[in-house]
Amino acid sequence: MVNDRSEIETDMHAIPGSPPVEWRIEPGLVDYEPAVAFMEERVAAIAEGRAAELVWLVEHPPLYTAGTSADPADLVEPGRFPVHRTGRGGQYTYHGPGQRVAYVMLDLERRSKDIRAFVAALERWIIGALASFNVRGERREDRVGVWVRRPDKGDGAEDKIAAIGIRVRRWVTFHGISLNVEPDLRHFAGIVPCGIRGHGVTSLVDLGLPVAMADADAALKASFIAVFGPCVASQG
Repeated sequence: MVNDRSEIETDMHAIPGSPPVEWRIEPGLVDYEPAVAFMEERVAAIAEGRAAELVWLVEHPPLYTAGTSADPADLVEPGRFPVHRTGRGGQYTYHGPGQRVAYVMLDLERRSKDIRAFVAALERWIIGALASFNVRGERREDRVGVWVRRPDKGDGAEDKIAAIGIRVRRWVTFHGISLNVEPDLRHFAGIVPCGIRGHGVTSLVDLGLPVAMADADAALKASFIAVFGPCVASQG
């Protein structure tokens, strides 16, 4: 049995003949509850064969979400921002302007019915996007997400630059990833991000890279195609 996600290289491309994944970038800030409602409807439609797979890129107003493993003690400042209970895996996380959230609605029946391999593929996707900015993203077996080493902060220091939290229903995935492009990193102080103490949080801009959201989106799209296969701009 493989225990290290870095050793999982399962092909996550769809079976031949599958339509390309829709790629949709939502303008403005999207409220969290309507976003979840949209995902619920889309996942049902994908499972029933009524809709294509979709990657939906959004930004949210400042908020915290609590996954199925969230520890109430990790909500350090309960009144700082709205807290949304959610069915995705994981613990507390922050979403806000300057952070690219990508909701990933893929049909694993067409790809690989292996959740661990899917998470590893999400990490490869993010790592590939970061590489286009000469940032070395790394995975940690005991910590889901993508990390960067911070020797400027001391020996062994590292910060999280992207989070992952998913849910799967009828082998269709939803929720997804969040990549810190230029969020207000002070907002993470209201929680223990993902329940992990002793490490920091960073962003592309915090690393000294003046990356615009459009640049991040382009890098994400190119890396997504490499890992998951073709996608096409949504007409909706």
